[in-house]
Amino acid sequence: MSWRPTHAQIRGICVSAVLVGVAVLLRRPDAAVFGLPLAFLAAWGRFFRPRERPEVHTELDADVLFEGQATTYRLRVPDALDPNIDLIVAALPRTAWFQYDPPQAGIAEPVSQGEVTLEVGVRSKRWGLRSLERPTVTATSSVGAYRIQVTSVESQAVTTLPLREGFEAVDAVPRPAGLVGLHRSRRPGEGTELAGVRPFRTGDRLRRINWAVSARTQELHVTSTWSDRDTEVVIMVDTGGEIGISEGIDGRSSSLDTAVRAAAAVAEHYLRNGDRVRLIDTGSLFRGVRSGSGRAHLRRILDTLVHADRRGRQQDEEQLARRNRVRSDSLVLVLSPLLRPVVLGYIVTLVHSGCTVIAIDTLPPDITSVLDPEAHDARTWPLAWRTRLLERRRDLDRLSDLGVPTVPWRGSGTLDEVLRDAARLSAAPRIRS
Repeated sequence: MSWRPTHAQIRGICVSAVLVGVAVLLRRPDAAVFGLPLAFLAAWGRFFRPRERPEVHTELDADVLFEGQATTYRLRVPDALDPNIDLIVAALPRTAWFQYDPPQAGIAEPVSQGEVTLEVGVRSKRWGLRSLERPTVTATSSVGAYRIQVTSVESQAVTTLPLREGFEAVDAVPRPAGLVGLHRSRRPGEGTELAGVRPFRTGDRLRRINWAVSARTQELHVTSTWSDRDTEVVIMVDTGGEIGISEGIDGRSSSLDTAVRAAAAVAEHYLRNGDRVRLIDTGSLFRGVRSGSGRAHLRRILDTLVHADRRGRQQDEEQLARRNRVRSDSLVLVLSPLLRPVVLGYIVTLVHSGCTVIAIDTLPPDITSVLDPEAHDARTWPLAWRTRLLERRRDLDRLSDLGVPTVPWRGSGTLDEVLRDAARLSAAPRIRS
């Protein structure tokens, strides 16, 4: 685009031409008094109009945010500006799930010596991978005579990670295995949890000798510990559908919002305790995170969760079982509204394979008020939805009969009671027939 005259410049030329024409034709010097200054300003703006097209560069202070965090979107116009440019105005197209400061996402800055920098605050309200629309920058010449619009060629992608809700759970896992985690085993071994002091036996390490007790008893004693053990925690997120209304971090949450945020919080908790965590996405044939541990593994899980999409490809029960094989001693946490028969059937398959399964209900508690009856037949919608909820209640009772507890997501402490029960059940002696 090239520099174009503004409406003020066109009006100035037209009005000055009319007034000067009246002054000449009708011999009215008073009309010339009003018209000549306007003609002079129009000529001034035309003579000193800019010749160069300004360049615009954009940048973000941070392109990875958590829900509710904000960053600064910065537009820079280099200092190699035409000296006849007087004002720079930037307007950022408003995008869903972003909140701007100022709210209209527009800002103006007069041109002085050096480069021009315009800053807009951007706050992300919902997890996901999104792009900020390219801003439109308008440069205006002296006396507002000419204007040019410049669209930045650089687009900025913002990755918003799900907010971790400070989840905590009791230090109990049903069947710990391995020697790398922080859960105390029922067996003595190398670890950090003190088990007691006992007499020295052949094979004990010298660094375990308790010299205070040995000096008092005149016999070597060692400090024994419980071995530290871990477990594999499998987090299965049902992304095959989204129930409810999503209003971002400041409003109501849909079932998919609750599932993604809960998965992030649970993964962080167990990874912090040294366990191995695996992520399964039921709405994708390829996405998922293999079992692993550490802070880098948490980032891999969060990066996968931001791609969760309710429009993903649906898998049947056979595909889920074939592509997502789970060890029999794993703790499986299913985050789902528990409405799809495929997910319910896969839960039954996991139970029969020997896994400890806990179903976390992500269905919004106010679901009857957020569903839109106008999108359905007003006569049949309430009855149909009540019938579906009764069927869901029947399915949950069947899962309970199989030993699968169902708990609604409440944040920290959601799994305390069911984890204690599962740990007690796994520790109980089993009778073989």
